[in-house]
Amino acid sequence: MMQDWNTYRDSLMKRVGDFAKQTPDVLRGLSVIDGAAAKTGHLDAKMHELIALAVAVTTRCDGCISVHTKKAAEAGATLGEISEALSVAVALNAGAALVYSSRVVEAFQQLPAK
Repeated sequence: MMQDWNTYRDSLMKRVGDFAKQTPDVLRGLSVIDGAAAKTGHLDAKMHELIALAVAVTTRCDGCISVHTKKAAEAGATLGEISEALSVAVALNAGAALVYSSRVVEAFQQLPAK
């Protein structure tokens, strides 16, 4: 096993709680943003969590992975649905690397000639 995600998530939430005691306004603000994303009602909870997982992977956030995997399962997501969402993240990440590689080429081409 690479990591005990349940223990990690519990420990993380305790540390987040410690942080919240120091900066309650920051956590309230994050909570408002999180709640606002779901208020429109255009996407159901499962879709929100599948998107959150894809973003968690592309941003390499272990805490997000542990929290949103649990939330996705609670919203009824299957491993197949999660895998498909993650496949989109993988495809996009590779695409993003290609796009940003073209930016490096452009930056190099704009350097003064030697």
